[in-house]
Amino acid sequence: MTANPFLGIFLHALGGLAAGSFYLPFKKVRKWSWESYWLVGGLFSWIIAPWVVGAIQVPDLLGVLTAAPPEALGWCFFFGMLWGVGGLTFGLTMRYLGLSLGYALALGFCAAFGTLIPPIFRGEILDIATRGSGITTLIGVAVCLCGISVCGAAGVAKERALSDEQKRKTVKEFNFVKGLWVAIFAGVMSACMAFAIAAGKPIADLAVKSGTADLWKNTPAFIVIFAGGFAVNCIWCVILNVKNRTGGDYLKAPDASLVLNYLLSASAGVIWYMQFMFYGMGTTRMGKYDFSSWTIHMAFIIVFSNLWGLMLREWKGAGRRAGRLIALGLAILVVSTLVVGLGNYLAAKNDAQPATKPSPTRPADAALTAPQRPARTIANESKGTFYDGA
Repeated sequence: MTANPFLGIFLHALGGLAAGSFYLPFKKVRKWSWESYWLVGGLFSWIIAPWVVGAIQVPDLLGVLTAAPPEALGWCFFFGMLWGVGGLTFGLTMRYLGLSLGYALALGFCAAFGTLIPPIFRGEILDIATRGSGITTLIGVAVCLCGISVCGAAGVAKERALSDEQKRKTVKEFNFVKGLWVAIFAGVMSACMAFAIAAGKPIADLAVKSGTADLWKNTPAFIVIFAGGFAVNCIWCVILNVKNRTGGDYLKAPDASLVLNYLLSASAGVIWYMQFMFYGMGTTRMGKYDFSSWTIHMAFIIVFSNLWGLMLREWKGAGRRAGRLIALGLAILVVSTLVVGLGNYLAAKNDAQPATKPSPTRPADAALTAPQRPARTIANESKGTFYDGA
């Protein structure tokens, strides 16, 4: 497979658009508790959508999953559960901080841990840091983290500028302190997705051997990973349904359309799944330094979520300083994706070059001056084997 980092970045941009947009349908759900629409959305994003896409794109989906090493399945499910805890609290982050501030703070931690820990764990970070292409990629990661920090600073400036009444006009349950702690926890736990995808590599390899296009090879692993995430979210949402006596939401929606609530929640779930569908496709095109995919993914999520936040007037009344900071942060994030793309491009270009050069004492065409003896291919009919008889 030929690396194409800029195609990879484009696919990550589509994933970021989906991730930055998935919560919008939830905002239109009426008369349902958070745990009810979150569980319905999760059913579509973590169970239904992965199986549907897998059935379409993987020729022998069940065969791949049954042949996968048990340890790979186990680690995918385990890291999926940890990531699921992050996803669960991530939803609470949006609830307490809104799209703009919530995404910036949670994804800042998620980007840092999810990008740097995997290559450190695999012992690759020193090799990356000694190559020109690797240094360029690491600089891009650092620039991205700076951009995320600036977006976070913009959120803090907004929080200081607005009164409590103004904050609750755009985010009804705004609570900065509670939201901050939830965002930190969500960001750290959500980074486990990077480990889950790494653990699913044997499953992806089996998918390719079964005839799956390289672009879709991560699809079977996502089925296992998301199953772990759904298990955690389902348990917690059912507990809240019992505690808050909201189990009746699934059968009724006073003064609202029950069907519409299901459609909106399902739409949010499918849009959410698309972020990792495109993310999985993007990683296959990033080349040698695919660890940087996580940073790019986080960057685009923050860009698009903040654009939605601006359109929904979440920054109204936040002041010029907050406006300048968020604009600067978004610009830095865009630049960081280009720098990371350049680093991956340089790595792909270096890998494409011949590993050895002709010796100066022996020209590259010297071998052509020697008489060549044609090779004979002999078939052993009894064993069905072929060998070079030269």
